[in-house]
Amino acid sequence: MTRRNGLPQYVSEYRDRHGRWRYKARKKGFATLYFKAVPPSPEFYAEYRAWREAASPSPGRKRTLSGSVADVVARYYKSTEWQGLAPATRKVRRNIFERIREEHGDKSFAKLETEHVQRMVEVKGPEAGRNFLKMVRALARVAVADKLRGDDPTAGVKTIRHKTEGFHSWTDEEILAFEARHPLGTRARLAFDLLLYTGQRRGDVVLLGRQHLRDGRFHLTQGKTGTALVVPVHPALRVSMEAAPKANMTFLVTEYGKPFSAAGFGNWFRNICNQADLPHCSAHGLRKAAARRLA
Repeated sequence: MTRRNGLPQYVSEYRDRHGRWRYKARKKGFATLYFKAVPPSPEFYAEYRAWREAASPSPGRKRTLSGSVADVVARYYKSTEWQGLAPATRKVRRNIFERIREEHGDKSFAKLETEHVQRMVEVKGPEAGRNFLKMVRALARVAVADKLRGDDPTAGVKTIRHKTEGFHSWTDEEILAFEARHPLGTRARLAFDLLLYTGQRRGDVVLLGRQHLRDGRFHLTQGKTGTALVVPVHPALRVSMEAAPKANMTFLVTEYGKPFSAAGFGNWFRNICNQADLPHCSAHGLRKAAARRLA
């Protein structure tokens, strides 16, 4: 069904804080969909069809049992803790919660024991195990608060220690190598300079535009933390911005002129690092390099 404004049923449009039109699908009882594509593109309608198919209950579908794992997941989605998370964090955690619900949804959460959680954590390995444990602990808080059980089954569960140095911090030699491969005026160089000279996460860098500039400073609010920042524009970054095309308010767009998603930008930036023979370098590593230089 298409309404008079040309949008499908349950879809509405709104302007985000940057003045861009966004679209979302909302229906009572189902997860809200925030579209990545815009109408009338095929990608937009593909997202809509996938959402409708996932949202439509199949004939004879069982109701969620009170006290089941699926019930606790649904309760968590309504909690103030969930509502307070940044959209990017919700997306990552929802993927884990939905896998938990798919694998264990019909089981009683009250019957979950510490030894069960410990085994599942160990099977998943160091990194995935830690993330899984965080999610089960979040569900346990809801279950205890709603009196579905009296204790936390994750208490005492240990994760596997896995020492890592994390993302590689770019060296000055690697920074020079990238600059030599991607000169001023290219989209790759502008992305690089925005990351290095603002020290922001990729999810914030892809949203930066001329609308954030006032008196030689960037005024932005971090997506992950909600922290309002004022970041002076470094002279080298100013030169890079002046050399870059000025067809869009947003500094970084795809080859089709559309805004980047954080994940899409990460994949694209990985490719341009490879072009500079820097496969071990990443966008987050530039944030570390910025911190090193500031220190």
